[in-house]
Amino acid sequence: MVQFIREKPNEPSFRDHLATIDDKGKRLWVYAKSPKGKLTNYRTIVGVALLIFLFAGPFLKINGNPVLLLNFIERKIIILGMQFWPQDFHLFFLAMLSLFVFIILFTTTYGRVWCGWTCPQTIFMEFVFRKIEYLIEGNARKQKILSTQDWSYHKIWRKTTKHLIFYLISFIIGNTFLAYIIGIDSLKQIIFGNPLDHLGGLAAMIIFSGVFYFIFAHFREQVCTVVCPYGRLQGVLLDKNSIVVAYDYKRGEPKATFFKGEDRKKNNKGDCINCTQCVQVCPTGIDIRNGTQLECINCTACIDACNSMMDAVEQPRGLIRYASEKMIAHSQKWKLNARSVSYSIVLVILLALIVYLFNTRSSLETIILRAPGMLYQEQPDGRISNLYNIKMVNKTNVDMPIEIRLLSNKGEITIIGDFTKVNAQTVGESVFFINFKSKEIDNQETVIEIGIFSNGQMIEQIKTTFIGPNKYKHAKKV
Repeated sequence: MVQFIREKPNEPSFRDHLATIDDKGKRLWVYAKSPKGKLTNYRTIVGVALLIFLFAGPFLKINGNPVLLLNFIERKIIILGMQFWPQDFHLFFLAMLSLFVFIILFTTTYGRVWCGWTCPQTIFMEFVFRKIEYLIEGNARKQKILSTQDWSYHKIWRKTTKHLIFYLISFIIGNTFLAYIIGIDSLKQIIFGNPLDHLGGLAAMIIFSGVFYFIFAHFREQVCTVVCPYGRLQGVLLDKNSIVVAYDYKRGEPKATFFKGEDRKKNNKGDCINCTQCVQVCPTGIDIRNGTQLECINCTACIDACNSMMDAVEQPRGLIRYASEKMIAHSQKWKLNARSVSYSIVLVILLALIVYLFNTRSSLETIILRAPGMLYQEQPDGRISNLYNIKMVNKTNVDMPIEIRLLSNKGEITIIGDFTKVNAQTVGESVFFINFKSKEIDNQETVIEIGIFSNGQMIEQIKTTFIGPNKYKHAKKV
């Protein structure tokens, strides 16, 4: 764990307890002041863009398929309009593994940018629910006063209105996430259909809404410290070279009150005027001046707050900034080092590998197996035949005409029934015979190659075995 300053002997350590829990284990509610500044504006743009994409996502389709569908129950996964079947599990597993490695490498080099800028918990909390709270109950000071007041008409209608809106938004969020699981068309059937016909979906909708309401109305920042493993994982991922939201203790210490016109260096005062604005805007209630902590999500609210105060007292900005412990300890500016370059190259390679595998995956996957429990059959005309089962998964959005050809040896294929195409996004199954003349079978087991063609182009080549008699004239007929 990166640590920028050490506590003095006999002083209580901020690392011994959560900032939102008192000595008796009681929850300390965080009344975060609304931040303002350049980084907050950037985060707002990113947050709004992500919210638009999130709520519009279920309605967006590519080639008739949703942009994203994660229906694990029915084993139907669609990413960017491409459907992934159980046969593609190796690709999905590799993608998840690469994503995990990506998060580790990214965090090691660039800190918890994900938490502060793109995590759904942060986006919803800071750019939806907290904004509504400011609108209904007022700023942080007014919220605190309202909570400590006795119950009155003024308090009841504000609290009731806030929580009703919170639940309504949670209901919308819950339905949106449900749409990513079952699809927007199925969700519409649940919403507009007879509730008695969709009791399971209705129950899931209520549960989703209740969970989101509890998280954003009550649990809040505790998710990041109690539930989410990523915050705890950062303790072993970050080192002195990791870029985090950091307080420049060499420049800021010792903290002291600001007096206009004073010479702070002459009076042995650091640049930190101890205004505590960085603490007041923190959504997790910590003091960033104590160093990197478990609760810090790198949201940059403290950076904007500190910069505004530095402007007010005519001091240089950057007392709190993106920096590493090494940069602060040695008063260095950030520079691209070999470690950051190497990690960045690994990240690019992983992303390129995922994109390549997704784009080059087979559009049609075929499984051919000999019929179980059968060896070979001797036909009336003296030919030897084997019976095979074939299963084809069409992963495309168009129907695919199918032709099965024998590529090796001299024989013929006889398909049972009408099996000339596989419909889009479906599994086609059939059985067929492969027949050889007896004189063409020399071994008991012969490796043969079968080609799968569509519109005259071979799209897959499969090897299988053909079972025949060891010596035909002495073989027992089956």
